[in-house]
Amino acid sequence: MRNNILKIVSAIACAVVLVGIGAVQAFAQTDTKQVPAGQELKVLGIINTRGAETFTMTTLDGADRYVVHLDPATSVKSNTKGVFRGGENYGASYLLRGLRVEVKGRGNASGELAATSVRFNEQDLRTAQSLESRIDPVEQQVNSNSGRLTAAEENAKRMSGQIEENAAMAASAKGTADEALLSANRANTRINGLDEFDPIKTIVVPFATGRYAIGPQGKAIIDEAAAWVRTQNTKGWMVAVVGFADTTGKSTANKTLSERRANAVIGYLVSKHSLPLTRLVQPFGAGVDQPVATNDTAEGRAQNRRVEIRLMVNRGVAGE
Repeated sequence: MRNNILKIVSAIACAVVLVGIGAVQAFAQTDTKQVPAGQELKVLGIINTRGAETFTMTTLDGADRYVVHLDPATSVKSNTKGVFRGGENYGASYLLRGLRVEVKGRGNASGELAATSVRFNEQDLRTAQSLESRIDPVEQQVNSNSGRLTAAEENAKRMSGQIEENAAMAASAKGTADEALLSANRANTRINGLDEFDPIKTIVVPFATGRYAIGPQGKAIIDEAAAWVRTQNTKGWMVAVVGFADTTGKSTANKTLSERRANAVIGYLVSKHSLPLTRLVQPFGAGVDQPVATNDTAEGRAQNRRVEIRLMVNRGVAGE
């Protein structure tokens, strides 16, 4: 029975590898924040989950998470004419997981943010659509395994009862019962930890102005980090690659540039250091968001032109 549970855990872990949208928020989970009724609010963040009339979103810094309520009057548009201005009308079905959005509205009686308008970038929409096409098949596979998981849990309960009965009948069976209970607890801990991540290390790769090719300094940094990783126990490790840009040039161009920088780093990791694709979380280009220094000086802009390679461990896969 323990082997069956571990096989199911491994199947679910495959889904976790692809669903790391959020890689940026993967190890910064927060409780849903309530919005007082009638209070106006504007939030910029990323959609985590979708419901029929609601979705949850996490702010870009990972500090807060909100439940957003949609109704037929909610305006859903792209921002093709500037940052969250103008654009084309879209249906609510285009609000996908992984999409970066700006939501305006008021708090309702349930503490949700009742949206009057939702704005997004069309390039971000294409990225979210690509992510959705990758996630759906994996989720279907996980759902097909849910029946087997339930059966395994029921078998574990029955076995636990049998062990307790046998322990009462014969003191010699006590050791076997304790070991079976410990194995069941370990399996439950791994299943419960599949959506929990702990940060390990962040490697920062610098880039020249307007360039997405990795320079000699950047390659040396990646090579040194790869040598260190080979000395570690990497069970349950996953890699999130996030690209950034400074404020030089137009916002749309910087978004594309940051994505190309992230893809360049992934290509180097795969081709030079044979990084398995199953270790990768969906790559992301954050553009000029989340600067680590001021963009008013040359030194600060140099720090913001970067790619962050974020190493993290999945508690469930690692068995922690």
